[in-house]
Amino acid sequence: MTTKLSVQRFRTRRPDPVQAPAPLPLPLTVAATKAAPSKAAQPTAAKPAAPAQPRVGDRAFFPTEEDDGFAGMTFPTANKPVTKSPPEDIDTIRQESLTGRQLRMARRLAQKHGLPATSDFDAVRLLRNAGIDPFQANSVLELVSSSDGPPVPPSGSRALILTPGGDGIQLPQTIKPVQLPSTEEQMERAHFAEVGRIQRDIVARRRKKSLLLAARLFVFVGLPTILAAIYYYTIATPMYASHSEFVIQQNDAAPSGISSMLKGSAMATSQDSIAAQGYLQSQDAMVRLDQDIGFRNQFSAPSIDPLQRLDVNATQSATYKAYKKFVKISYDPTEGLIKMDVITPDPELSVQYSKALIGYAEERADQLTAQVRDDQMLGSRESNDEAEAKLAEANERVVALQEKNKILSSEVEVSLISAQIGQLDTQLTTEKLSLAQMEANANPNQARMEPVKRRIATLEDQTAQLRAKLTENDANGQSLARVQSELLVAQAEVAMRQLLLSQSVQAMELARNEANRQTRYLSVSVNPVAADEAAYPRAFESTLVVMLILIGIYLMITMTIAILYEQVTSG
Repeated sequence: MTTKLSVQRFRTRRPDPVQAPAPLPLPLTVAATKAAPSKAAQPTAAKPAAPAQPRVGDRAFFPTEEDDGFAGMTFPTANKPVTKSPPEDIDTIRQESLTGRQLRMARRLAQKHGLPATSDFDAVRLLRNAGIDPFQANSVLELVSSSDGPPVPPSGSRALILTPGGDGIQLPQTIKPVQLPSTEEQMERAHFAEVGRIQRDIVARRRKKSLLLAARLFVFVGLPTILAAIYYYTIATPMYASHSEFVIQQNDAAPSGISSMLKGSAMATSQDSIAAQGYLQSQDAMVRLDQDIGFRNQFSAPSIDPLQRLDVNATQSATYKAYKKFVKISYDPTEGLIKMDVITPDPELSVQYSKALIGYAEERADQLTAQVRDDQMLGSRESNDEAEAKLAEANERVVALQEKNKILSSEVEVSLISAQIGQLDTQLTTEKLSLAQMEANANPNQARMEPVKRRIATLEDQTAQLRAKLTENDANGQSLARVQSELLVAQAEVAMRQLLLSQSVQAMELARNEANRQTRYLSVSVNPVAADEAAYPRAFESTLVVMLILIGIYLMITMTIAILYEQVTSG
């Protein structure tokens, strides 16, 4: 980096001989400054200026027309021609090993003086040929003149200014040089200025974006929220709610199997409770409630606000939508409770609706098991009736056999005949023993032996007849053995039918018990009560929900648009 040299030089400026002489001498400025070679080589004539008042401490003098104000003083540099160095070749300049900074300085200086340089080395050559040092910033004297006032010395130099006084010309006076900022300071200031401009631009854009965001939020979120608040606080019809709770229970009959483990828990009747809840929330319950009490007429009255009011000729679907909105039913699986909230414009009407719906739920819970109970009892009754009929037929068959064979009981007849045969056998044995004793005598009495023999023969005939009566067929072709077997079969069938009848009776009793266990009862734990103040609308909560929903919708739409814009611009 080259250092600027500050040199004090004094040079007189003589008036131009071509121009007319002025009545007073002109103020002259002598300085060693950075100037173009054309101005350094030729002295510049100063224009006349208004006379300045002499200042305190100035040395004033009064020159004559022949004198120039310096009283014959000579200066070594006065009227000395500027010598130029001999022309140089570009190749010679290349051999000097000049730095890039020096070449750039030469190019800028050549552009400043208007020299047609084709390259950096050519700029050095032209400057040297013009008598200008391309690497010394203040090597060339610049003579600056001003047409409107006294000349101003260049920066970084010292100058003497001669100003005319009221009664003469003052002596030269030294002025302080003006310190200009360096290149680094200028660049730093320009950088700070650019950063400040960018910051102001960013602040302005942020302020604009903030205003646009606030406007969009007001239009899409704030204004609808205000309208919703106005509706909930001033327009919405007050609604009264009645709360009720009930549970579905089964009979306390002792169950068997897995059902005994679930008895007394919410799982035992969970299916029935869910079914009852579904029925109360169904369109069937709404239609029945409308037919019994008039649901549609109550919510289409003119006293209801337009947003909640039903049309007079509303369809069944629209009525059912309003029914689901104003009748809220929930089921608690842990406790097995069914909770119901009925919302109406009149508190007494909500209680009436609640009681009607509870009655519908009880009927529906009873109907859920009615078919099962009827099927169970019907089957047991049919089997019992069939068993009774079969038993009657078996008894009729036994009676018919008894009447046909004239035998009350085949076993009795057989026992009687067997007893008679046993008695005859006993008598026959006795008679044979008597006959044997008589024959054992040496001279038996034939007269006494003959009756004994006849009794023996008679007893044998009677025994044979009795035995034949057990196995041989009688006049009707029926033997006592056949009659006995038929009677035994008929009596066995009667016994079997009696057993089946007793089993069917037992099964019917079990079916009756099971049917009783299948019976469902609806027990109301919390009865509906008419409210003394409106439960709806909940103005603050509803307004807050509307605002949150609008904010969520706005954020989703904004993010979607931003993502689509990024995809389109990046593609």
